[in-house]
Amino acid sequence: MNTEMDKLLKFMTLIGDLKRVKRTGWVLRQVKEPESVADHMYRMAILSFLVDPTSSGLNKDRCIKISLVHDLAECIVGDLTPQDNIPKAEKQKQEMDAMKQICSLVPEEVGRELYELWEDYEFQRSEEAKFVKDLDKFEMILQAHEYETLSDCPGHLQEFFDSTAGKFKTKLVKEWVKKLTTDRTGSSAT
Repeated sequence: MNTEMDKLLKFMTLIGDLKRVKRTGWVLRQVKEPESVADHMYRMAILSFLVDPTSSGLNKDRCIKISLVHDLAECIVGDLTPQDNIPKAEKQKQEMDAMKQICSLVPEEVGRELYELWEDYEFQRSEEAKFVKDLDKFEMILQAHEYETLSDCPGHLQEFFDSTAGKFKTKLVKEWVKKLTTDRTGSSAT
């Protein structure tokens, strides 16, 4: 018997799995105590609070929601990276199927909203989705910088910075990247 409450508990358990899915990039580089997907999504959501709707024209609440949903499928498919050699179309299909499964576990209206937010991010349809995409990359390099600092190995995660160089599109995140780069360069010179 699959009652609505059974489905909700399954949903709650699945999203709880995100606390145990470690970010693959850090695992592959043998980072001590790598962050989870949930850690990553949480910081992105908190960073979204820094959006000034007046100057940016962005809907702050939508940015927060997209940040919280953008990697939700990873509770089923895991944190797939380019090193997995999965074609983009296949990765997208796996994540789409996972999102449909996840969304089927919650009330229809909630499921529609979760899926629409995920799809917006996946296909970069709104300015908010584009901002969150920048946040995704920024949070990764911020985390790389923190790992370098904690391990006292400046520059050892340079590949993460190289992979995002020149790819930021939004003014606010570009400012953060500039400051992080300046601080990182200054701290590795000492």
